[in-house]
Parts: sequence; C-alpha cells; structure tokens
Amino acid sequence: MECGENSSSLSNSNSGGGEGSLDRLLTSISSGLSPRKRTTSQCKSEPPLLRTSKRTIYTAGRPPWYNEHGTQSKEAFVIGLCGGSASGKTTVARKIIEALDVPWVVLLSMDSFYKVLTPEQQVTAASNDYNFDHPDAFDFGLLAHTLRKLKLGKSVKIPVYDFTTHGRQKDWKTVYGASVIIFEGIMAFADKELLQLLDMKIFVETDSDIRLVRRLQRDITERGRDIEGVIKQYNKFVKPAFEQYIEPTMRLADIVVPRGGGNMVAIDLIVQHVHSQLEERKLRWDMAALASAHQAQPLPQTLSVLESTPQVRGMHTIIRNKETSRDEFIFYSKRLMRLLIERALSFLPSESHIVQTPQGEDYEGRTFHGKRITGVSILRAGETMEPALRAVCKDVRIGKILIQTNQDTGEPELHYLRLPKDIGEDHVILMDCTVSTGAAAMMAVRVLLDHDVQEEKILLVSLLMAEMGVHSVAYAFPQVQIITTAVDKKVNDLFHIIPGIGNFGDRYFGTDAPPEWSDEEMDEPSY
Repeated sequence: MECGENSSSLSNSNSGGGEGSLDRLLTSISSGLSPRKRTTSQCKSEPPLLRTSKRTIYTAGRPPWYNEHGTQSKEAFVIGLCGGSASGKTTVARKIIEALDVPWVVLLSMDSFYKVLTPEQQVTAASNDYNFDHPDAFDFGLLAHTLRKLKLGKSVKIPVYDFTTHGRQKDWKTVYGASVIIFEGIMAFADKELLQLLDMKIFVETDSDIRLVRRLQRDITERGRDIEGVIKQYNKFVKPAFEQYIEPTMRLADIVVPRGGGNMVAIDLIVQHVHSQLEERKLRWDMAALASAHQAQPLPQTLSVLESTPQVRGMHTIIRNKETSRDEFIFYSKRLMRLLIERALSFLPSESHIVQTPQGEDYEGRTFHGKRITGVSILRAGETMEPALRAVCKDVRIGKILIQTNQDTGEPELHYLRLPKDIGEDHVILMDCTVSTGAAAMMAVRVLLDHDVQEEKILLVSLLMAEMGVHSVAYAFPQVQIITTAVDKKVNDLFHIIPGIGNFGDRYFGTDAPPEWSDEEMDEPSY
C-alpha cells in the first residue's frame, strides 16, 4: 500500500526531474484540492475485507491450516511486490486479489514497519531532511519475523505507524495468516531474509513521469504537504534511493509488470501461476480422517464427564426428547450448563488461603491461583452458555469466535473473532454446546494458541460430545482439559451425533432447520 512516510522512489526520465521541469504539473495538481492528511500506516487495510463482483475476500481471517493431528499442513503462498513509489503496487495487488477469487488474503505493507524516530530525527524529519527512502529507515527484523509467522498461518501484531509523530501507536493491529499473502513495499527485495520467504517476486515498472505526478498528488492531497517540500524530498532522497536501492532489485524479480495495474495480460499470467501453486498446496479437510484416526481407542484421561446422577440423566431425557417444548428445552439446558460450568471451575488452579471468620477463628480455604478467567464462546450455540459462566464467575471477561463450514471444501473457516486484550495471560473456558467431529473446537483452540494462550490453560466445555470429537481434540491438543455432561458413541454419515440432541441452536433459539439439516450448515458450528 502506498501509505508510507516517504515509501517512495522515482526514476528520473531524460526529460528531467528538477524543480523547473515540475512547474507545468503544479497548477493542475494543487488547484481546487483542500489538504487532507492521512496519518496512519493502516489506512488502506481497513476494513479487513475486499468486496469484488464475485465474492467477499477476507483480509483478516483464515481457514484452519492444520490436520487431524493439530499440526501445520501447508504454508501460505507469499507474493512480493516491489517497485518505486506510486508505481501502482497497491493497484496490482488488488487486481491480483480480485482475479484470484480466493476468500482468504492478507495484504501486508512495508509502510507499517518504519523505525521509530528519536527526538533528534523527528526534528530532521519535520524539515524534510530525514531520508525515509533508505533501507535503514525500515525495521527489517520485525518485518521478517512478522512475515514468517504469517506464512505459517499464525496470528501477528502489526504496528500502526503514525506519520504525524513518526512513531508507532500504542495499539497494534492483529492480522491472521491466509491462503495468499501479498507483501508490498519499495524495499520488498532489499533484505536477504525477506527474499527467502517470498514464493513469487513481482516488480511493478511504471514510467517515471507518471509516478512523479502520482507522488505529488498523493503527498499534497492526502498528507497536507506543500509542493516545495515534496520536490525537495524527491530531489534529495527519492530519486537517488530509487536508482541506488530499488531499480537494481528488478533483476531479482520473477516477473516484471510494465504499466502497473493496467497490464491485465501480466496479471492474468500471475494469477494462473498462483492458482496452480494453491492447488498443489491445497488442504483437503478430511472428516473421514478424523472419524477413523482413533477408532477403538479408550477415552483420554483429559476428559471429565459429569457424574450421571438421576438428576443429570433426567435432564438429558428431557432435552433429548424431540417432543420437548422450547421453554422446557431452554430451562433444563440452562440447569445442565450451570452444573457443567461449576464442574469446569474445579479444574482451575487454586492455592491455600487463610481467612478469619466472624467468630475470630482462622479458616484455611482455597482461592484461584492465576491472573484472570476468560470465557470464549463458539457462536452461535456456545453463546447460550455465557449466562451460566457469568453467574458463577464475577466480572469474567467474554470473547466470541464464529466458525462456519465452507460448503465447497468442507473446511471450517474463521469468520469473526473478538477476544479480550492480553488473553494470552488468562485461563480460558472455551464453550460450545455440542461437539461432533471436533473440527470447530480444534480450530477454536488453534485460534487461542495463536493468541498466545497456553494449551494447558484451555478448558473445553460442552453439553454433549461424540467420542470422535473427544478423541480428535485430545489427540491434537493433549493438554486441553475437556469437560462435558455426556459422551455419545457414534456420528452418522452426515456427522450428526447419535443418538444426539438435534440441532441445539435451532431448538434453543426457535429457528427451524431445513430438511436433512447439518450442524455444519448452521450458524452453530457444532461439528
């Protein structure tokens, strides 16, 4: 994205690039335009999606990218886009995204990775005397670390660079890996470690006069800068930096795209190659593999099933009965949820704590030994368990995850995520009402791990689970504690739990499932 400080370089044409040769451009650029300053590096990546004529492309989400063992399956395909400032790198990136027609893409810009300036450097920058077009202006260490994690499908924190203060804002942006990562910047090919992470290298070549006009228009209209300052920066830093650092890297490119985003022939060729690479790397989410991986194995020790007392058995009889009214279904489901949450809390770490009673005597009891407790519900059915958690955990923090199945691939996909800040320090109670294959639960655990939650601090709670789901989660994540009120032995060909409870979300919320309903097709991702 062309939102950097001076993330710019322009080659000088023979017609001249000095101040005198720019006079003919100035009136048309500056007249009738009021200054409009863009101040942060994330301006073009908000919101985290791109709508095309064919589909909505999510730029802050991802499919699972792990197999039934919970391990990494395939790396993302990373495209590097290099070129001078205003050469059209962002336009080319968006044209590629639209033509690829894949739902999960990350667009990463070097503009977010400028180094924080010292007070002395800020004074220099204010007078347009700091060179933002030199490789030393970028934090290549952080950039390589970030791109490497994204390629592995992990979440990362992206700094938000403030062009007003020449520093980073306090709150960084969370971005997730994707099927395709497009990384663009003027120095995209300037670092050996970065080059090793790129699967395809593209150099965008655009006539220097066109780039110069675009740069003037951008800096004047979007950043509120004056013409003299833009020209000074161009002559002193931009042109020399392009000739010394950027133009020579064209030889490293796999493909050179003349004329930028208008060259659809080149873009079509790029898209064809990327499609072939994605097909080779494609993860086939194999439900059958999950179903057969642990047949005839004993239930794992990390599983805790609520004691089947007459009360618990009686409540299951009511909620499993297809004739039960919605009011009764909700009432007895809530009773079971409360018992389930209370049981789950017994697995949290505690330590001895002595208090003094009103009679003046000491009592040695127990207290929670940890920083915080956070509940995370897998939407939509998992949300029904939140009141039970709030009833027994005062001031508990709540997060939400929406996972739905792609009807074409059968893969669970992350569509929405809202997690409390610093969740990596917490013990997390992950809530879903039913777990059939375990696919959604596995992905939810993977998301928590991506946010630095420790595996041994995750408790998965569910009203009803199939043995298949229990084995899948326990095998992939052996340190996650699993708590449920009952485990059914089978799932049918449609991966419904047998004998089961039906579609919990439909029965609880009163929505009607279509004929031959499938949990995977509903908002409630209870696979």
